[in-house]
Order: sequence, then structure tokens, then C-alpha cells
Amino acid sequence: MTTPRPALAPFGTRSFRFQWPADLCTAWALEMETLILGWYVLVESGSVVQLTVFGALTYVGTLFSPLLGTLADRVGLRRVLAGMRCTYAVLAGVILLLVVSGKLSPPAVLAVAFVVGLIKPSDIGLRTALVSATVPAAHLVAAMGLSRSTQDSARIGGALAGAGFMASLGMANAYGAIVALYIAGVMLTLRCGGAARAAAAVPAALVGDGPAADALQAAPPPLPRVASPWRDLLEGLQHVWHTPHLLAAMSLAALINLCAFPLSGGLMPYIARDVFALDQQGLGWLVASFATGGLLGSLGMGAFGAQLRPGRTMLLTCLLWYLCLLGLALPIGATLAGALYFAAGLLQSLSTISLSIILLRTSEERFRGRVMGVRMLAIYTMPIGLLVAGPIVSVLGFRGLVALYVGLGLALLAAIALVWHRELWPRGAPGNALR
Repeated sequence: MTTPRPALAPFGTRSFRFQWPADLCTAWALEMETLILGWYVLVESGSVVQLTVFGALTYVGTLFSPLLGTLADRVGLRRVLAGMRCTYAVLAGVILLLVVSGKLSPPAVLAVAFVVGLIKPSDIGLRTALVSATVPAAHLVAAMGLSRSTQDSARIGGALAGAGFMASLGMANAYGAIVALYIAGVMLTLRCGGAARAAAAVPAALVGDGPAADALQAAPPPLPRVASPWRDLLEGLQHVWHTPHLLAAMSLAALINLCAFPLSGGLMPYIARDVFALDQQGLGWLVASFATGGLLGSLGMGAFGAQLRPGRTMLLTCLLWYLCLLGLALPIGATLAGALYFAAGLLQSLSTISLSIILLRTSEERFRGRVMGVRMLAIYTMPIGLLVAGPIVSVLGFRGLVALYVGLGLALLAAIALVWHRELWPRGAPGNALR
């Protein structure tokens, strides 16, 4: 049998062969939906504040991410993910019915965004935890890069397809495609992982190849006889709090969601229309520029990431990411802005994948679901950053917002690098472990 290339080795695991297309379908649908509804809210309401409220609502459930991570540790990652994705499909169907009946309105969109936002923030963390639970440790870096590529390719294809469908075929047809993608994601997710829960105790040397081995590797640790979800959650939080390099990575995750992602995510419809005078197809190209850079970063990390020190890579690429965003404060045109977003996307991909590798390599296996749930809790700073951005734009303008957010981000990044220098910078530091 031919040995797969290192970058493609994760596809040798049966579960990953189903999870990758499942994540791809779901990510495409989520990106198309977010872009279409964000543009709709901005155009129909004419308010950047309502746009930031819409963006914030899609992350309102971040506070529940640790609970969903705890639930996944108890009942299985695959079951929780499939249930979440089934909910996406149902809610997209509701939007489709409102469009067809002519009853769609910004308040209705905000209401659906609130419900989706209760569970959406947990999707990335749980899919990452499922990858780490099913793919052998030797292939984890390649798997992380391939898994991240589903999000980045979705931001490219989802942005262009969503804008194109809405502009040429109408919102109803666009939402028909979104519902179909969600349903495909659910069906593929149900084929991932394994149902058994006892395999975590089986030594890796005793596990062979094939579907049975994949099921064993996918299973979380045995459930204690007397367990409380609240106690499990508290243990997960304590595990992060008392592990310095994990706490450093979580702090950086909170920082980039507060000061970086709002400038390259939730505010994109406003940036495209009001800053660079672009239509919805121009919005699609701007989003695709950021995502193309992210996709290249993901593929590069999958191919060469095993040779990089995660802690150092995370800090350096985050610094360069902020400097790229600072360029948006200059009086530039849409073409140069697209180039800056491309570079920013590449750097954010390298930074966030390195962050996830630190969390997954150095967390105890029984805490992985909870640690990634806490990781998603760090996303809660994004709605804060989005909500604050609306009033700031009204007072300082977009370029003033960029200068303020990037300045704050660089100052806090320097603080993280100084406080946790020993955990993140030396070659032998825990955050730079290569295995």
C-alpha cells in the first residue's frame, strides 16, 4: 500500500475522511449565511450599529461553549456536533421560508442570529477537539492545517458564491443552497468518530489500523461513576488557569478576538460599502482576499508546521498581523486594501493554528473538549469589540477605529510576551514542544 504524503496523512484515518468534507460543507454554509445576512441588515437598516449588533449576536453563545465542551466530553463529540449542525439547517430553513413568503426583516434576521449564536461559537472548538481525538499524534499538525483549510476555503468560496448568488439569482436560491450544504454536513458528521468511550485507556502501541482502530482512537476517556457537568467545567477552567502556557494562549485568543477579528470579519460589509465604495460582489472579493491568505497559511502549516515552534510562531505572526491591519488606517484604495487583507489572512492563520496546536498538544486528553470549550469562551471578546466599534466609528471614523484597536492590540501583545516569556519563547519552553 502506498504511504500517503505527510501533508495528506490524516486522510488515512477513516473518521477524518468524513469529518473534513462535513466541516467543509458546514463552513461554506455558515460563511454564505453570515455574508448574505450582514449585507441585508446593513442595506435594509442603513445602520452600522445594527450591523455590529448582528455580528455580536452570532457570538452570543460563547459563554456556553465550555458547557458544550463539557457535554461533548460526556456524551461524545460527534453527537454534539451533529446536533448543532442540524439546528443550523432548521434555522436556515426558517430564513428561507421568510424570504419566500416576503416576511423577512432586519428584526427577524437578528432573532435568528441570536439563536444561531447560542451554539455557533462552539463549532470550531468541537471540530478541532474531534480531530485531535481521532487523528494519530504524529499527524496532528497536518490535520490541523487541513481542518483549518475548510474554514479558509469557505471564506473564499462562500463569500464569492454568497455574493454571486444573491446578486444574480436572488436570496431565495442562495438560501436553498445553504440549507442543502447544512444537511450534507449533518449526514457526513454522523459518520465521524466512534461510538465507544473506553478506548482512551488502550495504549497506542496496541491499536492497529482500520475502522475499529479509528473508533478506539476517537473515543473519549471513560466517564466517572459520579460526575457533575459543573464540576467537569470547573476542572477544565482550573486546568487552564494553573497551566501557564495554556493561560497565555487563552489570553492571546481573547486579545485577537477583541482587537483584530472585528477589523477583518464582522465590520466587512461596512468597510466594503462605506469605506471603499464597493457593492456586494466587491464585498465578496474583499472577504475572499483575507480568506485566500488564510487558506495558504493553513496549507503551509499542514505541510511544514511540524518544523515550527508553536509559541514563537504564534507571537511573531500575531505581531505582523496587527501591522498589516494598521495599513488600513492609511488613505489607500480597495486594491491595496485587498493585498493587506491577503497578508493579514495568511498571518492570522499561522497564528491561530499555532495557538490551537499549543492547546491540543499540551492538554491532558481527558480535558481536550473542555479546553477547546474554554478556547471558544475567549471569542466572547469579539462581540464586545464589535459592539464598541459602532459608536467609535461614529466619533473617530473607520481609520481612527483601526489606529485605536491596533494600538491596543500591540500593547497587550507585548504584555503577554513579557509575562509568559518563559512559557512561549525559549526553544525548550512548553509552548514550543514539537511533540
